[in-house]
Amino acid sequence: MRRGAFEASLFKHLAIARFRHYITVPIQHARYNLLIQPGNSRCVNLVQGYDPVVRCIPPDMASHHAGRTGATPDTGCTRPAAGLSPAVRQQGSKPMPDTAEAELRRLLDIMAALRDPDHGCPWDREQSFATIAPYTIEEAYEVADAIARCDFAALPDELGDLLFQVVYHARMAEEDGRFAFADVASRIADKMVRRHPHVFGDAAMRDAAAQTVAWEEQKRAERVARAETGSLAGVPAGLPALTRAAKLTTRAARVGFDWPDAEAVLEKLDEEIGELRAELPTGDPARLADEVGDLLFVLANLARKLDLDPETCLRQANLKFERRFSLVEQVIESKQLTLAETSLEQMEAAWQEVKCAEHARLNEP
Repeated sequence: MRRGAFEASLFKHLAIARFRHYITVPIQHARYNLLIQPGNSRCVNLVQGYDPVVRCIPPDMASHHAGRTGATPDTGCTRPAAGLSPAVRQQGSKPMPDTAEAELRRLLDIMAALRDPDHGCPWDREQSFATIAPYTIEEAYEVADAIARCDFAALPDELGDLLFQVVYHARMAEEDGRFAFADVASRIADKMVRRHPHVFGDAAMRDAAAQTVAWEEQKRAERVARAETGSLAGVPAGLPALTRAAKLTTRAARVGFDWPDAEAVLEKLDEEIGELRAELPTGDPARLADEVGDLLFVLANLARKLDLDPETCLRQANLKFERRFSLVEQVIESKQLTLAETSLEQMEAAWQEVKCAEHARLNEP
């Protein structure tokens, strides 16, 4: 079989886009070795000439490929492919070691396969930085959600999804000739070394507070080196709005532009509420949006002055509302009613019942 025809035949049956669960099927061809170990949940190299790349077969394709090999699954290796040098034959016959470096190499190869212009996944090939960015944000939130729920069984999956986003962006950049994953890893490693001279250099050891000050000073120097001027330079516009409000005013506070304490922020909050009340009769959406924005901005600063993260505060409030409203629905259903049949007064009574029960549980000795 010609090389191109073999590739087409092989890749037709490789579910490259789904790689979370694998079974073991060995395949061999004159210039190709593929072994996926049964029960091992990992792939080893498909040796293509002198370039190893990873390809995976899902469990439902096992029977299709079984028997099309001269390999022995129990031994964990295939017969050396003809025409390969001894070094390459050895590389293709060894199962991939279970190390961080090997698994990362495997992930990078999977990403390359997904974006392959001839045999990759059509959806993955069509994506761009702009279309993938929302997924990157979503995956970061799913990591935060798993941590908030203390779901450490799910956390490796969520962190993997987030890592895949980094790999995805790096692969697209490499295709454009901009940078590669190695550049991403090198940049962050260099940055961590540079920002921790007390660990990797000769600077004296610092406590957490001193390190925070030194960290921010190093970041400021880096912004200057990038020709970013102004105290607020470098605060990403894509941050969640409450987080960005807190970061902007944290920067302003470093140069003395800040309220003296939380009580002063509360006074400003009263002022903003008054201004919003004054705009209500106008019904002007733009003016109302401006006043509501001011109100939210002050609330973000109140959280900052109390050493609280405004996003975390709002997230917890969302969870509390979700929990209580679900209990309200249960209370109403216990009375053989639906929400559509329930008046606002009845729903408010159920809400107060749920709150009282919750407070009683919290105050139990």
